[in-house]
Amino acid sequence: MKKYEQSGVAMTCRGMEEYRRMFALTDGLLAAGEILDVAAGASSFVADATRSGYRAVAADPRYGLPPGEWLAEAAGEIGVSSRKIAALADIYDWSFYGDPAHHRLMREASLARFAEDIASPDAQERYVPGALPELPFASDRFDLVLCSHFLFLYGEQFDEHFHERSLLELLRVCKPGGEIRIYPLVDLTWKPYPGLDELIERIVRQGASAERLPSQLPFIPHSDRLLRIVKGGVHDSHCILTEETL
Repeated sequence: MKKYEQSGVAMTCRGMEEYRRMFALTDGLLAAGEILDVAAGASSFVADATRSGYRAVAADPRYGLPPGEWLAEAAGEIGVSSRKIAALADIYDWSFYGDPAHHRLMREASLARFAEDIASPDAQERYVPGALPELPFASDRFDLVLCSHFLFLYGEQFDEHFHERSLLELLRVCKPGGEIRIYPLVDLTWKPYPGLDELIERIVRQGASAERLPSQLPFIPHSDRLLRIVKGGVHDSHCILTEETL
């Protein structure tokens, strides 16, 4: 059976257009308030969002290390992951990236924007050391919380209890009426995370609403859905549930 072999959590680089597609983000959702990118790695989403006038913060445990170490790890990961992806090229959907070479170029461009942003004088305000399941933020702070390529994907490394605690922590830092979006919903063998329905039931018992929505980044096999959670409380217009409500 083909599988993306991974030891530890990769520090990857993705940009705004990939985030828009992964999470089905609209301009209105991005502009609704403060955004948190959890397990952000070396992605340039926060840099890209800031340049576009949005308010965004990234959290990752590596941010407690010297920035040079972040950049070196991310650059090394681009080389390693590009070789893995090229070896498995036949299983991916290349309609967005085109081919493995362009996929790598996008990673390198994202890393360059990330590197520029973390060198800015106010970078500490945007890049905060922090890891699930305990984030260093006040409760009810963020209007939109994103988590890309961490929860569910590393299901073999982090058990169901970790995932439950992490989802509850994402709810804690999210404002009432705000949204949490997680992508993808498959593990590294490209199978749906086995305990997802049970986890969603527990989240719903906390007063949240949850649904699977179509993702717009068809790349990883069977990754055509994202998880959208709306925290209970006062709902803004952009928080109205639409389809596949659980």
